[in-house]
Amino acid sequence: MRGRGDKVLRANAVSFSGIHSQAAFMNFARLRRFIQAMTRAVESQADEPALLAAGQPLLADLITHDDWLPEEFARAHPDKYQQYLLYCDPFERFSLVSFVWGPGQKTPVHDHTVWGMVGVMRGTERCEEYTQSGARLAKAGEHVVTPGSIDLVSPTLGDIHVVSNAEPARVSVSIHCYGANIGAVRRHVFAAETGAASEFVSGYSSRAMPNPWDRSLETA
Repeated sequence: MRGRGDKVLRANAVSFSGIHSQAAFMNFARLRRFIQAMTRAVESQADEPALLAAGQPLLADLITHDDWLPEEFARAHPDKYQQYLLYCDPFERFSLVSFVWGPGQKTPVHDHTVWGMVGVMRGTERCEEYTQSGARLAKAGEHVVTPGSIDLVSPTLGDIHVVSNAEPARVSVSIHCYGANIGAVRRHVFAAETGAASEFVSGYSSRAMPNPWDRSLETA
């Protein structure tokens, strides 16, 4: 699905940072517009509620049009979920990441320490929320997130959860926007039974990123 005025890549060759891949009609204009609009949002909105209110419709537009994410950044791993960096603001004010979940894959109990918007684009995800009281964790509930839906996380809204693929036989893909370079943030995983926290830095599953700035293959 393409909106009026979108520019579309020809089907012959698509450029990435350091890689080349065959792709048909990758609509990088859509990704580029999200980056531009989200940059304006972080520059103009000083408080978290206003920023999340501005960012949600931008992410909703991205996840309800499945014509822009290259296959290289939607590829599942047989043993663990994947976390692909799609873009990071030069000042690390926000990052955009695709999470790819094979059947049965899930995160440990973890936090983020920054705001985040999590939008499902393909498949279905299950979110199990936890609250923390002192050193103990308590499960607060769970829900499923379907295509087009967006979950919010932050230390002020609720920041500890487990995410898993709710599809028993297919891959799920979600697009996450965080208020930092999330792969470089020092955050925590928790033992569900005891609440014991361990620090971790997640990194990313690939050194490559899409290049929405190369317009040489776009048609008018």
